[in-house]
Amino acid sequence: MGIERKRGPVVAADSIIELAGGGIVLVERRNPPLGWAIPGGFIDYGESAEDAARREAKEETGLDVELTAQLYTYSHPARDPRGHTVTVVYVARARGLPVAADDAATAGIFTEATLPRPLAFDHVDVLRDYFMFKRSGRHPLKK
Repeated sequence: MGIERKRGPVVAADSIIELAGGGIVLVERRNPPLGWAIPGGFIDYGESAEDAARREAKEETGLDVELTAQLYTYSHPARDPRGHTVTVVYVARARGLPVAADDAATAGIFTEATLPRPLAFDHVDVLRDYFMFKRSGRHPLKK
């Protein structure tokens, strides 16, 4: 017996990649909505969120990542101008330098003080939550 499918949000996975030398990796999007973003993308059918996060990180930055924590799941219906998207955001670590590929035009390394603008989607909120998590160890739900 199959599961009845109704219209619902699409699901994505993102990784805030911490580099061994310091800083986090962001990519400048090649496609709309334009701006800088946390590497990530849609989860393929039959793929876990964790596998999608690792795959998307590799595709967009060339980096092999190790997921170290799940930060939060962001689900506000207006977070993505293309439509209702739910994303599971992970914290990850990697070694090396990012190289933009796939739908990333540019990849860069940033700190909280040097974040680029504009940030795509709701990533200004996601990164605010991430830096709070790094300082306090508290997940966004426990604000």
